[in-house]
Amino acid sequence: MKKNINVTEAIFPMPVLMIATYNSDNSINVMNAAWGTMIDRDVVGLNLTSTHKTVKNIKERKAFTVSIADALHVKEADYFGMVSGNNTLDKFAKSGLSATKSTLVDAPIINEFPICMECEFIEYQDNPYGIGVVGKVVNVSANPEVLSNDKVDISKLNAIAFDPYTHGYYKIGEKVGNAFQDGISLKK
Repeated sequence: MKKNINVTEAIFPMPVLMIATYNSDNSINVMNAAWGTMIDRDVVGLNLTSTHKTVKNIKERKAFTVSIADALHVKEADYFGMVSGNNTLDKFAKSGLSATKSTLVDAPIINEFPICMECEFIEYQDNPYGIGVVGKVVNVSANPEVLSNDKVDISKLNAIAFDPYTHGYYKIGEKVGNAFQDGISLKK
């Protein structure tokens, strides 16, 4: 029998997403966001409150990037979730990471994180059950070392996920099945 436990963000593992924007002075701001998902094949949704510096920047610049955090950069990813851009304007500089300006959107690409989605801002949904930031993905780029046959190889990615129960980060990478194939035998 199952045991009742405290209510928390019970859908997990949650992605560890690095949301990058430019501040008004063109410095870089990055935040760690676990509450993000794909709404459509080329539309991302980020459940972020309007009080975040990142959201203010997205609304002003009409763009942002979403990178997948990896095990090699867990310290930096965690730091971006601990420090607010509202209080620490140079937090990206303190991380020691580097960035390249996107040629497609007005936002930075963090070079060290292995995958980056460049996004145009669509809208901010602030009703009680709104998703928050909605953006159209206009490009996805990946570091060559995480690719096999020009596709992302999850075993090379070393992406991390957040566990809200233990407040831990966990590395993802072992394939345990084949989507849209393993369940075929149960359709009979």
